[in-house]
Amino acid sequence: MGKPTRITNRLRELRFHSQELTQAELARRVGVTRQTIIAIEQGKYSPSLEVAFQIANVFRVPLEEVFQYPKEA
Repeated sequence: MGKPTRITNRLRELRFHSQELTQAELARRVGVTRQTIIAIEQGKYSPSLEVAFQIANVFRVPLEEVFQYPKEA
């Protein structure tokens, strides 16, 4: 899957607070594999823009509440 990205995310936190949504259920709702959700949570994989928006839609939050890109120092 390549080197880790600089994009960070709050996916695990959002899943936990969303009635403890499982990785498998989130994957089903978004249309990806559970392994993809795991890789995204661990910062090993950055989803496509479409998948990122789908994830944000599942949680009904803006994209920026799920994914963050740190500014240069």
